[in-house]
Amino acid sequence: MCERATSNAMRGHIPSYELLTPNSLNETLDLFAQKNGNWKPFAGGTDLMVLLEAGKLPHRKYINIWPLDELRGIDVTGDWVTLGALTTYTEVHEHPLLQKEFPMLCQAARETGGIAIQNRGTLGGNIVNASPAADSPPALLCYDAEVELISKSGQRRVRYADFHQGYKQMEIRPDELLKTIRLPRHAQQFTHYYRKVGTRKAQAISKVCFAAVAGMSDERVSHVRLALGSVAPIPLRCRQTEAALINQPIDDDVVANAVRTLAAEVSPIDDVRSTKDYRARVSLNLLKDFIFRLRR
Repeated sequence: MCERATSNAMRGHIPSYELLTPNSLNETLDLFAQKNGNWKPFAGGTDLMVLLEAGKLPHRKYINIWPLDELRGIDVTGDWVTLGALTTYTEVHEHPLLQKEFPMLCQAARETGGIAIQNRGTLGGNIVNASPAADSPPALLCYDAEVELISKSGQRRVRYADFHQGYKQMEIRPDELLKTIRLPRHAQQFTHYYRKVGTRKAQAISKVCFAAVAGMSDERVSHVRLALGSVAPIPLRCRQTEAALINQPIDDDVVANAVRTLAAEVSPIDDVRSTKDYRARVSLNLLKDFIFRLRR
């Protein structure tokens, strides 16, 4: 199917793009298996349409997966919450159990774009767009998420911490489709901390996105996950900083060591949105704020 529209110097030339809409998931997987990576999925389109409007969408062939009910829904069991790849940001932040057990993911969904984008944008799209500044990945890293990939040859699961391998490089084959995102449920009470720092409070791309979750036992850190966005080529799970905190009491020496460790672990850059020095300083300040909250 080819959509037509009047083009100008600033917009993509619509007749030069192709969009196929299969009738089922099986037909979709058949197409991906046949197309040898020449066709890519099109879901909510909130990122792709911006590039198209600006005349900067290089890929020309897409398969429309938006109508596929098999990629929708939020399923809750005793051990897991499973979200279909087409789950929208609105569906995430309005879900009562996600609000209770995964509040950072809900906050990330609420702070992504405006209402129109939240109603159309999808969690799976936020993942496979692979922007290091995306809002949901730091929360997903802290929650030990895993993704389920599906193709004609079967299904497999990948830890989300292993999914992003380099800038715009992911552990997904051209014939595979992201089907679900799985979140393990924990009975332990944790402290959840999420901060998105941008130019303004709403509808801004993050300069720094910081997510952290931790549990305390006998005044020591018994569980900790730290993740940042916009400070590295991929969403960054800060394992070295976690190691500096785990099993430690929250005293001044531990805080100072954690800050030094994080400073060595992040590698922000200068770009049009911010400077590397600002990103590094904000990251360290947010880490200290999170740790001090554990003291209370």
